[in-house]
Amino acid sequence: MATSKCLTQIRVRVRAVKPQTLARWLPKPLPSPWTLVCTRQDLALPVLVEAADLAPPSEGEVWGRGFVHSLGPKYRRFAVSHKEHSGTIAWMGCQSLTMHKSYKVNHVFLDMDNPVSFPDLIRKKRNGERFTPEEIRTFVLAVKDKTIQESQIGAMLMAIWQKGMVAEETLALTREMMLSGEVMSWRKEWTGLVVDKHSTGGVGDKVSIPLAPALAACGCKVPMISGRGLAHTGGTLDKLESIPGFNIQQSVKQVEQILEDVGCCIVGQTENLVPADKVLYALRDATATVDSLPLIAGSIISKKGAESLSALVLDVKYGKAALYKDMGSARELAQWLVTVGNGLGIRTGAALSRMDSPIGRCVGNSLEVIESLECLKGHGPPDLQDLVTSLGGYLLWINEKAATMDSGKQEISRALESGAALRKFQAMLQAQGVSSENARSLCSTDCDYFQVLRRAHSQVELEAHAEGTVLEVNGMILAEVLHKLGAGRTKAGAPINHSVGAELLVTVGKQVKKGDVWVRIHYETPVLNAELQAYLQGALVIGSSDHEHMNGLPMVSEFILPK
Repeated sequence: MATSKCLTQIRVRVRAVKPQTLARWLPKPLPSPWTLVCTRQDLALPVLVEAADLAPPSEGEVWGRGFVHSLGPKYRRFAVSHKEHSGTIAWMGCQSLTMHKSYKVNHVFLDMDNPVSFPDLIRKKRNGERFTPEEIRTFVLAVKDKTIQESQIGAMLMAIWQKGMVAEETLALTREMMLSGEVMSWRKEWTGLVVDKHSTGGVGDKVSIPLAPALAACGCKVPMISGRGLAHTGGTLDKLESIPGFNIQQSVKQVEQILEDVGCCIVGQTENLVPADKVLYALRDATATVDSLPLIAGSIISKKGAESLSALVLDVKYGKAALYKDMGSARELAQWLVTVGNGLGIRTGAALSRMDSPIGRCVGNSLEVIESLECLKGHGPPDLQDLVTSLGGYLLWINEKAATMDSGKQEISRALESGAALRKFQAMLQAQGVSSENARSLCSTDCDYFQVLRRAHSQVELEAHAEGTVLEVNGMILAEVLHKLGAGRTKAGAPINHSVGAELLVTVGKQVKKGDVWVRIHYETPVLNAELQAYLQGALVIGSSDHEHMNGLPMVSEFILPK
């Protein structure tokens, strides 16, 4: 630690010290109002960094490999993230106290003399008052450090659900969650190239699989951190894990190398990425606070912020098979996400897309991989093609890599039609553990997919019970049946059957006769019994009206621009 008037450069020297000897390196007395707090001393030793004096960075200024943000009139924190160290810098005027943490985190930090009472914080939000940035930081750090009781976290989540948060509170919450763990940093030459997409989830939503390599073929770097399926929604990671050898667990160093070699990867969340969100996400489900807008925004955008993105597109779905059933509610969520994303410095836009019928004609993990490959080969269903080109084109446009949205869509279409996106996908498969033989086979033009992917032992076809026009294929009913057959999970971490799924043989607007086959179900154990078959028949809605025009409607109803 060093002190002086105001300097402009930093020199760093690292010393490993034991907690009991840490005080030797600190000023005596410690400058008010700071006190040293040591916790979790059972973990790795803290590392004290001595730095030459420097001027405190201004709010929002990118310094080194982290992000500076205001925590009060005399306090700033700088979160650093790179291959060896991560930590914080606490500022008070021209005084600087610097703590870095190496490898496993042993939290050594500076805090206010007056400890915060969590019951008081809960009461404050329960009464509808606003939190200060310092209070939000204290709460998130306590969640991360496990120094707050689960019952208190649950009470806080319920208070937030009931009373909400204003935009400033939500932004502070999101930023603190992002900084609770590792923040990725990229090579300087990738500035303005790192992009991603997030979907709120639906049935048959396989868009990420062809979109990531299509964006890479357009020159972008796509470190797509995806999730697993839960309840009726499918997860991109589950779909890709139906490919033998595909490894979703990649270190930050491995992700960087794949981005250098290929341009895209689709991976799971690492242990060090947004650890506070993992705790809050699990408790939101247990406390029925999943649908809180501030908590949704904090969870989604904190993870994308930790990716250090240049631009982000959000696919917010509405309809019978979506989290939000009406367009108005979806728009409110989209606007909230866009505001928070842009507040973190990510150029963020959103698309509102319909989610009544499944996307494409296949639902289920391995079947959706097959349909994604067909899309990459230029043979995908029109609705999937529409979503991929619309979201990709919009992302290129808001990131100023395309002059207009239409020209951005054309670039994505060319990447699909030329085979450039398919080649990127094949390279990504090999980079993430798939054998070169299997990757080459899956991406060949005359592939027998079930030579590589496992096929369910049994298939059954259901027939239409009436004649007329297909008005709807209810995605929620279809997803619920497949979930009961083992395609999805009710509890996080539960195993699934990748081979279970459905092939739709009709589309909205198509004329069918009584007895025509409309769906083929792939199943094993449990079996598709008579009760499930009867329930599934309710997904097919047939009428006499002419609804052919419905099949030609664009998937995206509205775009929300960055703010």
